[in-house]
Amino acid sequence: VSLVPVFSSSYIYVLLPIIYSIICAVGLTGNTAVIYVILKAPKMKTVTNMFILNLAIADDLFTLVLPINIAEHLLNFWPFGDVLCKVILSIDHYNIFSSIYFLTVMSIDRYLVVLSTVRSKRMPYRTYRAAKIISLCVWVLVILIVMPFTVFAGVDVSEPDGRKSCVLSFPHPDGLWFKTSRIYTLLLGFAFPVSTICILYTMMLYKLRNMRLNSNAKALDKAKKKVTVMVFIVLAVCLFCWTPFHLSTIVALTTDLKTTPLLIGISYFITSLSYANSCLNPFLYAFLDDSFRKAFKKMLECRST
Repeated sequence: VSLVPVFSSSYIYVLLPIIYSIICAVGLTGNTAVIYVILKAPKMKTVTNMFILNLAIADDLFTLVLPINIAEHLLNFWPFGDVLCKVILSIDHYNIFSSIYFLTVMSIDRYLVVLSTVRSKRMPYRTYRAAKIISLCVWVLVILIVMPFTVFAGVDVSEPDGRKSCVLSFPHPDGLWFKTSRIYTLLLGFAFPVSTICILYTMMLYKLRNMRLNSNAKALDKAKKKVTVMVFIVLAVCLFCWTPFHLSTIVALTTDLKTTPLLIGISYFITSLSYANSCLNPFLYAFLDDSFRKAFKKMLECRST
């Protein structure tokens, strides 16, 4: 979601499509590979990987529509009609909410795993099928959250040049509606899920600390530790990419900054950083998870023979 109107400087005009194209190519390749590996490799069908699969699908969906955003930027107007405008803006907003909600679910799952390990209890309800149902529920929740943006998305014709733009067209008073939409996104797309994640990881660290102090408690085994660390790092990278975007919302709501070339450049950098999150996760899985590396390697060997 662009933070400012399109800036016409030649520097931004040339640089932005290059950045978006790299994000699109890398993200589409990496996330498609993750989806392929999880679906094809029998050993990859775990609860955590089911959530990773849906995270990759969400990222793939977003990178698929980036070329349309690039085309709009290069043309400096929207030529694709009202229906596609609603689709693109909806997917743009899915990108804001889906990643953080799947990471919230993964954090809940990690907490339950740690808790069961501390208590030396099994979790018969933690199954691949249950993870599928939960993933479907997350998608339904995200669709409901994004629905207002889908309703208000549309093609706007500016006066007097008649240039078409794909924007959120709010009713009067549009300024109040715009601020409300930003607060809505900030609360549901950042504040609530991140607060939940922080509470879960604080409790998790507390449990792990007490577990080490308790000689009778079993330590987390190596595999569980690795998965927990991987989820934590994926979460940390997500927050690194998205926190500036949401902080810019707070700045926009609390200050009245003038639109300057520097501010526009910062805004595009923040937007590009949030988009980049969609192509980073596959590299994190490959770097942090041995099973992913082995599965990737096996798939490549099978295709080369």
